[in-house]
Amino acid sequence: MSGKTTTTALGQFKVLDLTRIRSGPTCVRVLADFGADVIRIESPAGLDPNEGALGGRDTYDMLNLHRNKRSLTLNLKTQEGRDIFHKLVRNADVVVENYRPDVKERLGLDYASLQSINPRIILASISGFGQDGPYQKRPGFDQIAQGMGGLMSVTGMAGQGPMRAGIAVADSGAGVYAALGVMVALLERERSGLGQWVQSSLLQSMIALCDFQAARYLIEGEVPPQSGNDHPFATPMGTYQSSDGHFNIGASGTTQFRSLCESIGRLDLRDEPRYQNNAGRLKDRPYINAELNKAFSFQSTQHWVTALNDAGVPCGPIYNMQQVFEDPQVKHLKMTTTLQHPRRGPIRVVNQPLVLSRTPADVQTTQPELGEHNQEILSELGFSLAEIEQLSAQKVI
Repeated sequence: MSGKTTTTALGQFKVLDLTRIRSGPTCVRVLADFGADVIRIESPAGLDPNEGALGGRDTYDMLNLHRNKRSLTLNLKTQEGRDIFHKLVRNADVVVENYRPDVKERLGLDYASLQSINPRIILASISGFGQDGPYQKRPGFDQIAQGMGGLMSVTGMAGQGPMRAGIAVADSGAGVYAALGVMVALLERERSGLGQWVQSSLLQSMIALCDFQAARYLIEGEVPPQSGNDHPFATPMGTYQSSDGHFNIGASGTTQFRSLCESIGRLDLRDEPRYQNNAGRLKDRPYINAELNKAFSFQSTQHWVTALNDAGVPCGPIYNMQQVFEDPQVKHLKMTTTLQHPRRGPIRVVNQPLVLSRTPADVQTTQPELGEHNQEILSELGFSLAEIEQLSAQKVI
């Protein structure tokens, strides 16, 4: 397989990638980075009405999402294109798609159709709201799922209205959950010999990621309010202001609170009987926060981050993205890798956040050119060069 030089954790698996936008590519990126042979199925040039919708092929987003893949152009609206795809399915392990649920049935890419070709196939489907139900055919977008899944109701400052997260958390969450589902299905297939249909959705992932806030309502019957940068029920745990910016503190434990007070010279706060447990501090949170900010205003963020961590108080700066990747710990964790792109030259992309001691992720190749591997992949299926040229002339590939 061109471009791949090592076999990693998933090197024995072949994945057919029908995904677009973010949730699906996020799922496939995990599989690709851990060594799966991923074939990205794309429409031939000029056939996809959404082509270039995200700003073009060489944008930072596309390059970060679609590394470590091969590219095959295939017009799935033609019978010849679907026939070629079904040939690929015979020897594939996983198909990943994030069409609207009704689209794959029209194209013959539904699980029943694929299973009849290859009983071992695993189909991972990512949708906005699920594969059935009253919202089945609704288009799903990240911000809509953030709102419907509850995240926007607990994000932002109290009284200032709902606030979206600054990242596509529902998209990314659905993709990661789908990748986890694929791993579970592959592991189970070792026992049963059978594939299965893995499903995730933006709405489900968003609710799951709300986690303790969702459980707070389900178990206690409490509807969580917005609490801004303060932790919903622990204090002092939030954002504070120094002489030159802001930083975060997580001193919810009484021992940590006492160390914090000693570090700023406020032994009166340390010894106040009402503040010897979190419940007492929570009642006076506005006052405590105001007093802490007074003390912090005399020194820089860097001073407090160093001094408080030295005192055993969890504390950290609030970075912009440039500062994130300049941090020595981030560099140590190797959260970026450099790839060579034919037009943009050396580019850095985000590494996988998982560390495996023996079979780590390995980002080797940048996003392929459109149809770059047409001849290679079709030759693997037994097509002659003359047949491949004919398929191209017919706009099947």
